[in-house]
Amino acid sequence: MVQATANQLKNRLRRADGQLQGILKMVDEGRDCQEILTQLAAVRSGVERMMGVVVAENVKQCVVDESLTAEQQARLQSALDLVVKTH
Repeated sequence: MVQATANQLKNRLRRADGQLQGILKMVDEGRDCQEILTQLAAVRSGVERMMGVVVAENVKQCVVDESLTAEQQARLQSALDLVVKTH
């Protein structure tokens, strides 16, 4: 994984960890179930986005050795951008 992406992934993981710690505190405080579920959904969404980034980077690394035209590279990037945005 490219270093910049590795750092971005670590930052996202730290953010998710912070969110989970906040949820633990909410549970300890007896907060409303709906509030907890909302925060859990946010964590899930963030993790799914991270999964998309990891998959996209893996695909890029797999095809790095292939000779792709500029148009093919652009189309690949567009497809990967869709994956990352939907996960």
